Amino acid sequence: MAAPVLIDTNVLVYRYDGRFPEKQAIASDLLRSGIASGSARISHQAIVEFVAATTRGSPEQRLLEASDARREAEELMAQFPIIYPDDAVLRTALRGAAAYGLSWFDAHMWAYAEVHGIAELISEDFQDGRMYGTVTIRNPFVVSSTAN
Repeated sequence: MAAPVLIDTNVLVYRYDGRFPEKQAIASDLLRSGIASGSARISHQAIVEFVAATTRGSPEQRLLEASDARREAEELMAQFPIIYPDDAVLRTALRGAAAYGLSWFDAHMWAYAEVHGIAELISEDFQDGRMYGTVTIRNPFVVSSTAN
């Protein structure tokens, strides 16, 4: 089995966002390979943020209807190991926000990886290749974001 990686919310959201077809394809491939290899992990926070992000806005702006977002969240929970917050994650997030100047949500996402010994966080919300503590960031959209 491949080394575990933590998938950030933006990857989950791009999977359903047809406005960015290249990012949608990258997200789909990444999630499929994460299932096949058994390496991908998703945090409780990413599931909560996924439902919020895909259902916000007017009906024309929403990526998913609320019922579809809830169903997709259930499927994600069935397909991937979900990591839940505890005291160690919360305390590490507080320290990470102070040490690295991260927003609370980014610090919390990083803390899930740091506390659970996951060496790679897959996200576009951090600097690609940067190391925070023991966690290295990988932005799978770097190539596509420069083309957009």
